[in-house]
Amino acid sequence: MARIPSGFEFTVAGEQVEIRHHGRRAATLRGPAARRFLVDVETRDPQQVMARVTGNYKHGNERKGGRRP
Repeated sequence: MARIPSGFEFTVAGEQVEIRHHGRRAATLRGPAARRFLVDVETRDPQQVMARVTGNYKHGNERKGGRRP
């Protein structure tokens, strides 16, 4: 079962967006990326958007459930 992303927060300072994960800086967005991020946060799940932007989303070791040979 997939875990729901949590622990993310962001702050906006001018044209810069800083994303933090559990209090530590995970990403800084500027210019068009920051503007696109702010639109996405308003229209989608903010925790999910921040997880995807920071790359803390899927690491390749997730497996689908089911039978194995």
